[in-house]
Amino acid sequence: MGMFSFAKDIGDKIFNRDDAKKETESKADAANAPAATEPSAQSVANLLLKRIQQQNLDISELKVKFNGATDTAEISGKAKTQADREKAIIAVGNVQYVAKVVDNIDIEQDAPESAMYTVKSGDTLSKIAQEVYGSANEYNKIFEANKPMLSDPDKIYVGQVLRIPKP
Repeated sequence: MGMFSFAKDIGDKIFNRDDAKKETESKADAANAPAATEPSAQSVANLLLKRIQQQNLDISELKVKFNGATDTAEISGKAKTQADREKAIIAVGNVQYVAKVVDNIDIEQDAPESAMYTVKSGDTLSKIAQEVYGSANEYNKIFEANKPMLSDPDKIYVGQVLRIPKP
């Protein structure tokens, strides 16, 4: 349990903060255009909850709260494994506009925590594996640890946070 920081301006765009603003700005008569509205904290929390559920993780009593003023998501529940807990954290944190994730997930089967790695410019899973495990051929270990969030080993982006299992 703890707090994790993420790059809030980077990540999957699952809610349309910018789209509403662009639509308003593109109107010819800006004075009569409706003001861009932020999604409610509850609607964001619902989208984040759905994102975790799409990962097919074994977490019971899963709850998600979102504070739009601080761009902080709080997740709670009971995870079967440490891996399920960590995947929930990165599924929520790797979303645009989420700056912090407060983790209140209990774990049924205790296990060592994975390291969290923030992708830098020029990184590939092979390069990260070489750095962490001493072998570029171990990239699949990182890929598997981040599925289904990652659908392809070549599709990572700068600022994305990945789970790096212990060697």
